[in-house]
Amino acid sequence: MKPADRNKRLKQLVELSRRIGTAPESFAILGEGNTSTRSGEDTFWVKASGTSLSTAEKDSFTECRRPVLDSLWESSARSDSQVDEKLLESREKPKDRKPSTEALFHSYLLSLPGIEWVAHTHPIAVNGILCSPRAADFAKFRMFPDEIVCGGEQSVLVPYTDPGVPLAKAIRQGVANFEKEQGRLPRMILLQNHGLIAIGPSAGAVEATTKMAEKSAKIFLGAASLGGPVFMPESQVRRISGRPDELYRQKVLKLE
Repeated sequence: MKPADRNKRLKQLVELSRRIGTAPESFAILGEGNTSTRSGEDTFWVKASGTSLSTAEKDSFTECRRPVLDSLWESSARSDSQVDEKLLESREKPKDRKPSTEALFHSYLLSLPGIEWVAHTHPIAVNGILCSPRAADFAKFRMFPDEIVCGGEQSVLVPYTDPGVPLAKAIRQGVANFEKEQGRLPRMILLQNHGLIAIGPSAGAVEATTKMAEKSAKIFLGAASLGGPVFMPESQVRRISGRPDELYRQKVLKLE
């Protein structure tokens, strides 16, 4: 990636992070959440540990080398201190801040074809469902067309897992299973009792997915208070997903 393109992309990452961090929907507060984007063939920027999305600056992000992090996929158990050592070793510039503990799942997701951006947040309404017995319904079913356009026909649901390497492995397995069953990558990954991950080809795509997920969650919760959500039939979900006008909207919104 050319220096000018790198600078432009890092600026976009800062702007995306601030919009998400200051959104009135409270997607993330304090040091919650993290964002990332590719910076090269085997490198990516991810939010540094302890920084805030709402006040993000260029130095709030650390450039990491994916090959260094790859050893963390090994099945042998690693202590927290060993993981921290590997995170620090992955830095492209040794003087940069320590990358987020969740850098490993960002590294994996950004290695997927067509995925250039990742936004992990803790939206209030989404987490209200993910901390309830209805999380699987929210992941599997859809209630209205725009939810399908921005969030896909279904989402991945990952059971609660200890953050760090265990969570990254669970996400990788969940995405692999989803792709095998659905024949496509997801747009949303829902982490039970934790939060939301939006992935996509552009900063706008992950922002739109995050916003629509929170809107969908609010509608779900409202419908639940009136007897329960009425989900769209699977045939209609597929129809909306493949309609030419909806595909055009996805293209204009840079969701694909």
